Amino acid sequence: QVQLVESGGGLVQAGGSLRLSCAASGRTFSTYSMGWFRQAPGKEREFVAAIRWNGGNTYYADSVKGRFTISRDNAKNTVYLQMNSLKPEDTAVYYCAASVSPFQRELLLPTHFGSWGQGTQVTVSS
Repeated sequence: QVQLVESGGGLVQAGGSLRLSCAASGRTFSTYSMGWFRQAPGKEREFVAAIRWNGGNTYYADSVKGRFTISRDNAKNTVYLQMNSLKPEDTAVYYCAASVSPFQRELLLPTHFGSWGQGTQVTVSS
């Protein structure tokens, strides 16, 4: 397993941007697929984006496609989520997670991720 620590959350106005970072410990980071999920109060945790181990394949929820970009730097053991054109409905706690699965259908589900960060709050004001 890897240990994950998110950063970069905060308060931003609608239309603004934030970049979340997730730093991983351990020398096997490059072998994991990485994902971002979010959870708003009273709602279930939902998939946001995922990226395979080499960064060659990325996947997005329809609600963020075209606005968010996931990327990774395996030399820095870090995965990023660039969030542009933020909307109030993007307000949530954002979590990064690591998975040993390379399959898109599994990377959409939190149950296929074995390691999680503590989360970082993103609040978008209208």
